[in-house]
Amino acid sequence: MRDRESPALAFDVPGLPPVKNQALSMFTAGSRQALRVRMLLTAACDAAQRTGWTPLTEPVALEVVVRRPARHHLGDATNFLGGIGDVLQDKHRVPPGSVAHLGVLVDVALFVDDRQIQQISYREEPADEPSYRVKVVALG
Repeated sequence: MRDRESPALAFDVPGLPPVKNQALSMFTAGSRQALRVRMLLTAACDAAQRTGWTPLTEPVALEVVVRRPARHHLGDATNFLGGIGDVLQDKHRVPPGSVAHLGVLVDVALFVDDRQIQQISYREEPADEPSYRVKVVALG
């Protein structure tokens, strides 16, 4: 499917991914997704700093594994993937007032634009506590 030497970054995040399905932007400080956005950005920032990752400009693959209890029905694949894609792209095109509360996390980006996502892998696994793994792979 892809070259083994392609740049890739993988990391785990506690809780569930941010959900893209509301009229209110998930980047707004008062959004119900604000904590999930911040947790994803923090985990991505830590992983990027550890590896020296810079935002990709070429096509990418996005792999997501969501772990959650069977009774947990908050969110679905399409809304999780949309939320993750929006959060991990460059946020400098978002109106500055809506992301100012993120502080330095506004600069966290694993790729420039979510339109670069050309391959997606998504699966769910049972777990006692919700968490998820995100992997971004360059498709150059």
